[in-house]
Amino acid sequence: MNVLVTGATGFVGSHVVDVLLERGHTVSYIARSTSNLRWLADKPATRVDGSLFDKESLRAAVERADIIIHVAGLTAAKNEAEFRRGNTEATQNLIDAARAYRPGLVRFVHISSLAVSGPSPNLANPVTEDSPYNPITSYGRTKQLAELAVLEATEIPFTIIRPPAVYGPRDSAIYTFFQTVNKGLATFIGFDQKRLSLVHVRDLARGIVDAAFSPKTIGETYFISSDEFYTWREIAELTGTILERQRLLRIRLPHTLVLGIAGIAGFVGRISGKPSVLDYEKGVDIIQSFWTCSTEKARADFGYRQEISLEEGLRDTIRWYKEQKWL
Repeated sequence: MNVLVTGATGFVGSHVVDVLLERGHTVSYIARSTSNLRWLADKPATRVDGSLFDKESLRAAVERADIIIHVAGLTAAKNEAEFRRGNTEATQNLIDAARAYRPGLVRFVHISSLAVSGPSPNLANPVTEDSPYNPITSYGRTKQLAELAVLEATEIPFTIIRPPAVYGPRDSAIYTFFQTVNKGLATFIGFDQKRLSLVHVRDLARGIVDAAFSPKTIGETYFISSDEFYTWREIAELTGTILERQRLLRIRLPHTLVLGIAGIAGFVGRISGKPSVLDYEKGVDIIQSFWTCSTEKARADFGYRQEISLEEGLRDTIRWYKEQKWL
């Protein structure tokens, strides 16, 4: 199969490319010549010069694709308009190109987010694919709009994948957490025992590719995640053990303090013109008690299973950070 991957130069997208190549597929990806191709170096994937905002370049990208896996999107932006452009408009442009230039497309796989469903109400009720939309941030709202654009393209066979938080080799977003623990510090948000779904990037990439090729997944939405729910304390202590930091200084930050710090960080980011990883909306996101989702539908429809345990995944990630001299 000829598979086009957007966002292939990034964290998740590059792992999707790896899985596709391992399985013998022909892979192409959209990127400018100025893009950082470090995760794709020396791999037999073909770069198509272009952008999700250059409609003519999209023609060259999609016209030979049997399957499109749309991973690209923004996770940090200065404002909602910027999120909308990177998440919603970019998706619509790719859908329009597939309509116009690739009749007979076998599958359009859209990578969305748990953020469109919002946090779960309690531990006993993780969100499912039938849960209503309930985004609480600009990111979540624009990812919801992107999903709706996919759902409206009824002539295109699609599958939607919603990951929760993702970690693993090549990640820079959660990397700060590992840095902090490596310094002997474990910072927790609030005084409750928060729980979350968390997926190793390799499990996610495998799940995405399995869903893309399953005949049962056409027109469906799936959570690809861990089968278990974790606490940040559990994650921090296991990370500390692997890093041989037996004495962690544990600090709990009240929600009001977190929101204050997040608001200031976001303000500084807006002034500097550089999107901040932490802003007020991200603060609202991280103070929620439950970010959990169910994998039962993916398990039933195409046999998805979490293969990488938390300990194995953390060891893999830490080993890679050390090899890169990030830790």
